[in-house]
Amino acid sequence: MKKNAELAPKTSAVPAVGLDTLCQNAIQLIQYARHTAARQINTVQLMTFYSIGRWIIEGQQHGERRAEYGRQIIKNLSDVLTERFGKGFSVDTLENARKFYLNYQDRISDTVFRKFAEEKSDAVFRFLEEEPPFRLSFSHYLILCRIRNNDERRFYEIEAYKGNWSVRTLQRQYGSSLYERLLLGAERKNILALAEKGQSVENADDLKKDPYVLEFLGLQDKPEYAESELESRIIGHLQEFLMEMGKGFTFVGRQVRFSFDEDHFRVDLVLYNRLLKCFVLIDLKVGKLKHQDIGQMQMYVNYYDRYEKTDDENPTVGILLCSDKNDSMVEMTLPKDANIYASRYELYLPDKEVLQKKLKEWLKEETGGEER
Repeated sequence: MKKNAELAPKTSAVPAVGLDTLCQNAIQLIQYARHTAARQINTVQLMTFYSIGRWIIEGQQHGERRAEYGRQIIKNLSDVLTERFGKGFSVDTLENARKFYLNYQDRISDTVFRKFAEEKSDAVFRFLEEEPPFRLSFSHYLILCRIRNNDERRFYEIEAYKGNWSVRTLQRQYGSSLYERLLLGAERKNILALAEKGQSVENADDLKKDPYVLEFLGLQDKPEYAESELESRIIGHLQEFLMEMGKGFTFVGRQVRFSFDEDHFRVDLVLYNRLLKCFVLIDLKVGKLKHQDIGQMQMYVNYYDRYEKTDDENPTVGILLCSDKNDSMVEMTLPKDANIYASRYELYLPDKEVLQKKLKEWLKEETGGEER
């Protein structure tokens, strides 16, 4: 009996777990494994295109007739790689690899490049895992490579990573000129920080945009629409609207009612910003903003500060979204320390060149005539 007992398999000391726990643990492990594998595959793909792009540039620099010779190098390389590996190495793809290297050539040291591309050392992956030089997909970088301004390109790269933007979202945010709109609303001291660290939300001023772009509502072809329809469209596209509003926003309610002295009032949209820890009230106005509208918003903000805000929350912010406004009237009506902002909204993507020209003029004014 003793001999048979010794031959019997030993039972594990690990305590048994329930089926629900087992399933949950397995799901989490598989998700982690897939995420890790996808991240490593993405890093290898980006390093591969970076290296090929570098070799293309080095080959082109030896050509006597650079443009003609360079195109021929890419065409010949494409033919060889396509014959060997099949799809995925077209002339356009290799040209994109070349642009990728040109835009990010300072991101990788010569040592890391040699260990990856020439020595093919496994040791380099430990470094790439600890300090990844690229955090987005190649499709993201194809969009970023179209941006000529280095500060603007860096801003969108940071925001896309922090916000976990899809390629479509990155394309939309770039198309809506988010960078220019944030700069036009930023204080001078925050201009450099926007490019180096992305958008930070530390006070109510950081929420400002002018204009807000609401092209996703699909109202641009309508000659007339009511405020109620504008509000309904926003609710129907709430995710896009919250993203356009900025970081940290959550939805509280629409047509939120409050009463005092037997009078009843309704706020069009009530949001909450987790980063600023405050309510954000939004009033929608179709047409030109009037001074009465500003007074009404001031009353809404006062009510929320006195009766809704808790002691550990920050003062309520009011945003008047209108299709047109007179900046001088707004400035004259509002106290200097008011937490209320009036911004235009547009129902179509803005003309990027017009915004860039406006931004250039503004920067000259802010820097005393000196361009950055």
